[in-house]
Amino acid sequence: MTTAASRPHYGKVFSKFFRNSAVREMTFRGNFIITILTRAFWFAAQLVLFEIIFGKVPSINGWSRYEYFSFMASGMLINAIVETFFMPNCANFSELIRTGNLDFALLKPIDTQFLVSFEKINLAMLNQVVLAIALLGYSTYRLHSSGDLPAIGVLHVLLYLVLIGVGVMFFYSLMIALASTSVWFGRNQGLYDFWFYVTVFARYPRSIYDTPFLPSQVLLFTFTNLLPILVVVTVPARVLLNKQFTEPGYLLQLVIIAIVAAVVSLVVSRRIFCWSLKMYRSASS
Repeated sequence: MTTAASRPHYGKVFSKFFRNSAVREMTFRGNFIITILTRAFWFAAQLVLFEIIFGKVPSINGWSRYEYFSFMASGMLINAIVETFFMPNCANFSELIRTGNLDFALLKPIDTQFLVSFEKINLAMLNQVVLAIALLGYSTYRLHSSGDLPAIGVLHVLLYLVLIGVGVMFFYSLMIALASTSVWFGRNQGLYDFWFYVTVFARYPRSIYDTPFLPSQVLLFTFTNLLPILVVVTVPARVLLNKQFTEPGYLLQLVIIAIVAAVVSLVVSRRIFCWSLKMYRSASS
């Protein structure tokens, strides 16, 4: 029986995971450097692409150049945090089941979902976090210096950070729920492909899909109300930039939808994960 004194301190366990990940990355420094350079190239390619686009048009569906860059930085920040802390672990969950190593995780006196979610950290992706923050700072500075953005208040910044956390929470919930299906499918690479295909739509602001074209309306409804990935990515940038909709109060409505969706998805994914563990048959059984 586990006593209070023998229970691990989650902060210390996470710091151990971080230290082990750093040692692992430094063991293969070439791969670490190549990953950083590759992600930096992808980041630069995105900037160049939209610089070319905004060189031809003043705005894209109501988003000016630096407003769009603020949105893009927010989306990159959410994605980089998810890929840093959760992606390598969720991707490895099926291997734990296949090899029977999940048995060892279940025997440890710590919450299994915490262990499965944080054991490996992709430190190279922290480079993407830094680049996203730099782009966000640069774009908001340009908006402010041009007079297109008033001074950003502390409440705007705090709410922005909360909504970034909401976005991370939502995408983590989606990922861990998909990873949990490995208990039944063994390997679920197809479901991870589905996750990537779905999140592609979150690379663009929600208003991009607001057109009379029927498929766009279907995408807008699906990814706003059923699987609100457009909401959790677009809303943080709108809040930071104080970019309101023409309908009064609609931004507040989307903020509420984003927060509720993240909380509900976290609860549901937790239940799915626990249910999958009950269905798990250990390697020794």
